[in-house]
Amino acid sequence: MRTLLAPIFLLAAGQTARALEPADVWVVVNKNVPESRQVADHYLARRGVPKTNVIELDLPRGEDISRADYDAKLADPLRTALAEKKDAAKVLLTTYGVPLRVGGQPPGAAEQKELDTFRPDLALARKHLAELEKKDREPHPLDGARAELLRRHVTRLQARERTLTHPESQACVDSELMLLWWPKYPLERWVMNPAHFLASEKYRKASPPVVMTCRLDGPTAEIAKRLVDDAVAVEAKGLKGTVVIDSRGIPFTGKGDIGTGYGGYDESMREAAELLEAGGMKVTLDTKNEVLPANSAKGVALYCGWYSHANFVDCCEYVPGAVAWHLASSEATTLRRPDTKVWCPNLLKKGVCATLGPVAEPYTVGFPKPAEFFGFLATGEYTLVEAYSRTVMLASWMGVLIGDPLYNPFKKNPRVKAADVQLSPKGGRNIVP
Repeated sequence: MRTLLAPIFLLAAGQTARALEPADVWVVVNKNVPESRQVADHYLARRGVPKTNVIELDLPRGEDISRADYDAKLADPLRTALAEKKDAAKVLLTTYGVPLRVGGQPPGAAEQKELDTFRPDLALARKHLAELEKKDREPHPLDGARAELLRRHVTRLQARERTLTHPESQACVDSELMLLWWPKYPLERWVMNPAHFLASEKYRKASPPVVMTCRLDGPTAEIAKRLVDDAVAVEAKGLKGTVVIDSRGIPFTGKGDIGTGYGGYDESMREAAELLEAGGMKVTLDTKNEVLPANSAKGVALYCGWYSHANFVDCCEYVPGAVAWHLASSEATTLRRPDTKVWCPNLLKKGVCATLGPVAEPYTVGFPKPAEFFGFLATGEYTLVEAYSRTVMLASWMGVLIGDPLYNPFKKNPRVKAADVQLSPKGGRNIVP
């Protein structure tokens, strides 16, 4: 996991105009995966989503889709299908079988031509530099100057190569779909989310609409269906259980730190524990660096922890309806591969109702702040997808939310007042454009 060292602009949105309804959800199905339609039909039956809100697309069967296929087979057909329904399509719900990750932007023809032109020169410069730096040869008096010139030449060509190859332009399909109505935006890295609860009025009004996205997926289609069943059953009585926050005890001083690094996220976990405990929930807060060992807690309704990278630890026993996620770099790189040790699919196997994670390196800032996400969820005023959309800072990036978008676990028993959910961590900075 890498932290983000450059300043982050926290952008934001206003309050939800009205409660999210089944008719606001549009379900995306891969017609080449029969289970995809089965999961969609199950969702329609349990939630009362109109049958006309299903969009079937001709998509690859795997978890990855190329950038070209994403544009031609997924994004463009969705825009066509929803062209007259922009205001109605508030949520896009992808289902089991819809690709999870979109590949990077390949070089264009002119960019590839330029790459082909200078890459031999780059290879030769690297070779000559390595020869000059050999320790088993007698150095020439001019070797130092020659080596320095070659280093500068290699650095310049490598920078140009990076620009032309569009690094970090891959993304989660769902995160990319948040910007479905944006005519053009940079694919390298991310776009700040105008739906974030701290975004300025100016930024929101200057931005095209943002679509909320969520996914009904998991190791099997049956698990994907179970997410809906659990959500509906638990909503009827309200989510009950304990809270487990597994922080690492990393200090946060606030001095020169905007709160998007390790210290800021660790502090946000501690603030989440404080907020939920003040709301009457029984909270276990661990501040030791080590991850909680197996079988540490039972009856867990909410869990957040870090950092056991791609190495799931069965630390909790979860109640039906539990919302749990682990902050680390690879925890949603797959949802369906058998025997994977990443956290998201394993949490779903253990009965969790909703989770989130990254499909590739997200930097810490790619995650919602725990105190903000769990805070809004615990108000009972926001559904799962609303709590996520209000607190994930980046779109066209790596994060995916898995669960029933309409799930509102605290509607019957709210624990937190919306006014108490503030920028986390306290002492961090909100740099608004």
